[in-house]
Amino acid sequence: MKTITATQLSRCWQGFLLLLFVPVLARAGGDEVVVVYNSRLPESKAVAEHYAAMRRVPAGQVFGLALTTNEVMTREEFTEDLQKPLAAKLEAAKLWKFGSIPIPANNGQPARTENRVVESKIRYAALCYGVPLKIAPSSMIEELEQKMTREDFRRNEAAVDSELTWLPVSRSNIPLTGVLPNTFYTKTNRAALNCTNGILLVTRLDGPSFEIANHLVDKAMEAESNGFWGRAYFDARGLDRTNAYFQGDAWILTAAEICRLQGFDVETDTNAETWRASAPMSHIAFYAGWYADWVNGPFLERQVEFMPGAFAYHLHSYSADSLRTTNRNWCGPLLALGATCTMGNVYEPYLQCTPNIAFFAEMLCGGWTFGESAWASEIVVSWQTTMIGDPLYQPFKKAPPALHAELERNHNPLIEWSLNRLMNLDLARGVRAPMLSSFLESSPLTAQSAVLTEKLAQLYDMQGKPSSALDAWRQALKLNPSPHQRIRLHLILGEKLLAAGRNQDAVENWSQLIADSPDYPGLPDIREKLKQLEQKIAAGKK
Repeated sequence: MKTITATQLSRCWQGFLLLLFVPVLARAGGDEVVVVYNSRLPESKAVAEHYAAMRRVPAGQVFGLALTTNEVMTREEFTEDLQKPLAAKLEAAKLWKFGSIPIPANNGQPARTENRVVESKIRYAALCYGVPLKIAPSSMIEELEQKMTREDFRRNEAAVDSELTWLPVSRSNIPLTGVLPNTFYTKTNRAALNCTNGILLVTRLDGPSFEIANHLVDKAMEAESNGFWGRAYFDARGLDRTNAYFQGDAWILTAAEICRLQGFDVETDTNAETWRASAPMSHIAFYAGWYADWVNGPFLERQVEFMPGAFAYHLHSYSADSLRTTNRNWCGPLLALGATCTMGNVYEPYLQCTPNIAFFAEMLCGGWTFGESAWASEIVVSWQTTMIGDPLYQPFKKAPPALHAELERNHNPLIEWSLNRLMNLDLARGVRAPMLSSFLESSPLTAQSAVLTEKLAQLYDMQGKPSSALDAWRQALKLNPSPHQRIRLHLILGEKLLAAGRNQDAVENWSQLIADSPDYPGLPDIREKLKQLEQKIAAGKK
């Protein structure tokens, strides 16, 4: 068998990349964002200053407002302390220009004139730790829309983020009851997501603590610099099309397929229950699941392996009821565990008004920013969704060939993930496993990487080479895998050894798992399997 040198391998890899990846879209810059903080909270200002420094936001685009320090604000506080003052500051700083726009008659509505933003130098707003999260319901608001709106939408409470998205048209007569349709939902022209078209892309730098909120931009920029790598996990419920909640499953399962086609290793669960604590989730880049009220399963473990830049989302009506918690709801705990960005609901949104996670995944993986992807995936505004993370975060910011060359030049160990994605992309487009396994066998990186050696084992297994696959899985265990990868390798190896009739080897493998991972929550099941297998072996010797 012929071998190739590291230089030839690199050239081959870069050639593949040029064919397999779409061009990277235009980059977002700090001059496109305004940063808003609560001047009554020093930590809020500190987050704003750190973010502005990291993203090079001009000093004239950082605004402090005197707001309540509670997570909840009244409608009057929102209007008088946040909405109107922010619009005035943007206008005074010449970041916005308001003007009168004639709106022709349509859908039975008479012609009218709106006072809205007609020129804008910014597209995003980053709300910093300490800016209130949600607006309380008010009994003081009476509108004609209350009588015209479907009964379950006759509400005026909202997420602060979602209510600020329509700030560019806030000087027009906008109803506060119910939802406003997002005309940019699932649209693929990212430039249209602009204040002159009536939408401000609002996300927040927030979380259970100042430290967590402050480091969201650091993790985002680390992923932009070194690549957005890892595995993708999707926890659906196994619903059929006759179920009223099928749409949630459809979104999650479609997102799983999108991530597979983007080169991620994908694991999908379709049981009604959420993932058990014993499910080993290593190197998490992308997680989406539903429908539990509080964080559970693998996310209750002391160590959760979120990769830099990781997106994690759990669909639940009150997933963002509060962000000041590490053990209630979902958004706070996911951020505390290391996620870089997430989404959630502050009040009941109803399923159809939650983000379309499939479209979000497609746009984020396609080169859009977090702010663009998040709001293009939301069918309504002026409602209950909050978006948490750096609005400018663009995980596919660098062209893949340039990124791979940079990783190689800097001897960055993350290059293993770059090669791993190549294998997955080739599998997705129909390249046969023998060709790919030959490629990995020739790579000098494989012998040093648990990630690539595990991939080689999978390729051998696909070819019906059980002995080679078993050897590769065993070798991966010797290459310093992460704690959760180690558990997964042991679990796979145990089942494959049993299938090959190598019972004693399976005993040794599971015994090693117990020794290697004494805190693994699945150990009771492993011990029971081990006991039964040892009894079977003993009986066979009689």
